[in-house]
Amino acid sequence: MMQRPGHDQIDRGAEWYGQGLSFQCTQCGHCCTGPTGFVWVSDDELRAIAQALGMAAAQVERDFTRLLHGRRSLTEVRTEHGFDCVFLDRDSQPGKALCCVYQARPAQCRTWPFWPENLRHIRDWQRAARTCPGINQGPLIPIESIRIQRDATPA
Repeated sequence: MMQRPGHDQIDRGAEWYGQGLSFQCTQCGHCCTGPTGFVWVSDDELRAIAQALGMAAAQVERDFTRLLHGRRSLTEVRTEHGFDCVFLDRDSQPGKALCCVYQARPAQCRTWPFWPENLRHIRDWQRAARTCPGINQGPLIPIESIRIQRDATPA
């Protein structure tokens, strides 16, 4: 089993996760709920979501997004868990939280947990792991894949 670098083992001149990181989604939904926030969605992503839902893009934009800071974000639904993404389904499979538009989900969702703010330092990764049970579990994701996802994360 690969050892994770400790604070005293970090090479400040290189990415601390150079050996890769383990992650496997547990379908817990924690990344899709919590305090109110935003999931940025581009026009292309809106069209893909619309196609997945069999709806017109204009209807998806009207019914499932809101304008925030001059950009489009998916809307949220207040639940006992917090503010769930409008596309989070907690009912169809007991014990699972599934995305209704998984194949068309926005880049922000596809790139979790490899967001730049989670990769700045091992402390940030471990902080994210406190709410995401899939972090540090499952297969080792190579650094090349992590970089691609990190760099595809919308700012």
